[in-house]
Amino acid sequence: MSILVNKDTKVLVQGLTGKTGTFHTEQALAYYGTKMVGGIHPKKGGQVWTGNVGDGTVDLPIFASVAEGKERTGADASVVYVPPAGAGAAIIEAIDAEIPLIVCITEGIPVSDMVKVKRRLEKSSSRLLGPNCPGVLTPEECKIGIMPGNIFKKGSVGVVSRSGTLTYEAVFQTTNEGLGQTTAVGIGGDPVKGTEFIDVLEMFLADEETKSIIMIGEIGGSAEEEAAQFLADEAKKGRSKPTVGFIAGRTAPPGRTMGHAGAVISGGKGGAEDKIAAMEEAGIRVSPSPAQLGKTLVGLLNG
Repeated sequence: MSILVNKDTKVLVQGLTGKTGTFHTEQALAYYGTKMVGGIHPKKGGQVWTGNVGDGTVDLPIFASVAEGKERTGADASVVYVPPAGAGAAIIEAIDAEIPLIVCITEGIPVSDMVKVKRRLEKSSSRLLGPNCPGVLTPEECKIGIMPGNIFKKGSVGVVSRSGTLTYEAVFQTTNEGLGQTTAVGIGGDPVKGTEFIDVLEMFLADEETKSIIMIGEIGGSAEEEAAQFLADEAKKGRSKPTVGFIAGRTAPPGRTMGHAGAVISGGKGGAEDKIAAMEEAGIRVSPSPAQLGKTLVGLLNG
């Protein structure tokens, strides 16, 4: 099993005709034939996009709207490569079309736009990953976003992270340790976003093939503490899996923004030490460095 996406997931691309959308769509098509079924552009509906995949080319239809694309293809996911100024509206269009999973890669979306998106999400049946995230990947089945597929291996570790780069680290190391992954999920580091740690952790706990979890957080906000409390509460109910954690930006001084827009410490909250303490109290094994994520998990699994 896996979570969120699998070999049957059909994906529409919002922003397909741009440079970024073209490159990552070609990469997705090349990754075990991820089912990219069409692109969206309000002024180019009826045209055809041609991408280079392997030694050949692939043609995808372009639709004038997400609703049309979903009706014509049966898509159950979309990925947003639209520039920041239009990305919020693109997400809302996908929500209004009742796309079950929306993955937004775009960085720099105005917070005011994301507040509108969040409000619309709460009344919808859609799930949003991101914005400002690397996407989601189930090894040897489906790649949505910008994660490098060559470092993945089908296996037993669920990875969830606010940091794109450290997502890749966790994947690379668990592959090298022979563990592999069920699914890797980047939730993004922006202060206003869709899916949070707890949502993904719940899915990993329910997934029979996910035997252990790596959760990578950052300074800023309280999502990591809330996730740690969630795992502690679930463990009391008899639902637990070996979990390794890490907090990026632990050396950042108070009041400084480091990396993601959500990584700011203020008012005595959001600091690395508080997050690490909450993780440890919940029974999460905290890795001493990002370079030790894989070995920390192996050590935990071996007792």
